Amino acid sequence: MESGAYAETALGSFDVIVVGAGPTGLACGIELKKLGIDTMIVDKGCLVNSLYNYPTHMTFFTTPELLEIGDIPMTSMYEKPTRTEALKYYRRVAEHYKLNIHQYERVLAFDGEDGNFTLRTDKDTYRAKKIILSTGYYDVPKMLGVPGEDLPKVIHYYKEPHPYYNHDVLVVGAKNSAAIAALELYWTGARVTLAHRGAEIHRHVKYWIKPNIENRIKNGEITGYFNTRVVEIRERSVVLDTPTGREEIANDLVFAMTGYTPDWMFLNAAGITLEARTQKPRTDPETLESERKGVFLAGVIVAGMHTNEIFIENGRFHGRQIAGAIAGMLG
Repeated sequence: MESGAYAETALGSFDVIVVGAGPTGLACGIELKKLGIDTMIVDKGCLVNSLYNYPTHMTFFTTPELLEIGDIPMTSMYEKPTRTEALKYYRRVAEHYKLNIHQYERVLAFDGEDGNFTLRTDKDTYRAKKIILSTGYYDVPKMLGVPGEDLPKVIHYYKEPHPYYNHDVLVVGAKNSAAIAALELYWTGARVTLAHRGAEIHRHVKYWIKPNIENRIKNGEITGYFNTRVVEIRERSVVLDTPTGREEIANDLVFAMTGYTPDWMFLNAAGITLEARTQKPRTDPETLESERKGVFLAGVIVAGMHTNEIFIENGRFHGRQIAGAIAGMLG
């Protein structure tokens, strides 16, 4: 068992506090530590919490070297790494650099000004000269906004199919995550229905997955409803608004694979200005400092609504960019 990477230093003041312990947040912590800047990283979940929430047996669509941070090589048994390999890798990186990471500590708010911020969590209060927000987008699911969505049977994170054997399952969505969930649930013996508000499986679904899910629907092995909306979720059924009228189908579980968003409320409360059309925050392109002086943004939240513009592959470079800027400001 790894130890030491998450040991906490004495509570108090830091040069920098990084909010978010995903790959980009870790990259920021590493680059700051290389420059001798005292840094704490805090996350409301576990280390790389968004990756932990990926499906248990997921394989990345990218190659290992594009997930590397801190100049530490990532190895994989195959051409593309698995979720398990990625989790192990980021634990090893955190251990190697002895990063000061506070897990399961939710940031409530921060106030103050550049050089003298006070940050409050659900466990304590800290002070920092600079703050980096690297909160990602995977922790805030897009809601359907229909009656019954708060029922325990509605799930926004698909992990593995086994518990849903011999159940009536509805998968909402038609992108990669929805297609993979529908296929794995079907292969494991669930009775699967897929509903999507569009006319077909999304064109960006990976080329080896798209024909598979389309053929299962064509053969009637998975029931597909397109141009369809969920209008109500009930204890034992779901009501769908289909092109031929409303239908109520038997249902035990709903997987709402409708995507995720950054925590806009937190960003707004933190004084981050967002562009109305794109929801992109206003940042200095050279330093990634926001309009609130002393507060920097890293990773996918820089892209606003266009979350497909920034991934681990390019977000990891924000660490060096921001660390260099902060080092210059701190002298």
